[in-house]
Amino acid sequence: MEEKALMMEEQGMAGNGALILVADDDVAIADAIEIYLAGEGYRVVKAHDGLSAVEIARGQDVNLIIMDIMMPGVDGLRATMSVREAKDIPILMLSAKSEDADKVAGLGIGADDYVTKPFSPVELLARVKALLRRAGMASPAAGRKDVFRSGGLEVDTAAKTVTVDGEEVRVTATEFKILAFLAANAGRVYSVAQLYEAVWDEPAYNPENTVAVHIRRIREKIEIDPKNPRYLKVVWGIGYKLEKLS
Repeated sequence: MEEKALMMEEQGMAGNGALILVADDDVAIADAIEIYLAGEGYRVVKAHDGLSAVEIARGQDVNLIIMDIMMPGVDGLRATMSVREAKDIPILMLSAKSEDADKVAGLGIGADDYVTKPFSPVELLARVKALLRRAGMASPAAGRKDVFRSGGLEVDTAAKTVTVDGEEVRVTATEFKILAFLAANAGRVYSVAQLYEAVWDEPAYNPENTVAVHIRRIREKIEIDPKNPRYLKVVWGIGYKLEKLS
């Protein structure tokens, strides 16, 4: 074990030193994911139940969580909600089912992306890298200006904050990326595919549910009446835009 840990530390720079929490009650799957991640130079810590996952996420400087939905005691959905109360860490959900309900539920309570079991190592690593890249890369508005305003909505791409009428709003990394991208291009309409590719930085394959869930969560946080939004508008049959308000 000591030799394995040393090897992972030596490989750390290859995976940019990111510490990834793998939470899965299936020890064999957790061990396999650890091997995939270590091969890319990431550091790994594991948990086999939701409660342990929450304790590790809150107690260590974790950069990303791979969270299985079906775990004993505290399941992955409740664990994700508990983590979100304390930290904004990219979370990739694992689901043993193919139903959209599991995927939408995970995204709806704060997850950033999902992978359905069985998954390929290539797919898993691609999504891990995309999430870490989005969490650490410059926002789409970088290089133009730091603060974008639309009426009472303010998106600060330097401080990574969102405020509405002077009150700070807590958003996830993915939600911030969506707002920053739309704010930097206020008034312009983007299709679901365009928005997904710009924010998720990968080709769009059936992205409708993923984008729709994030848009709904953003509206619930920034709009007084989410059903009649002032800022984040849908242009039916075309896509979404952030209103350019004075």
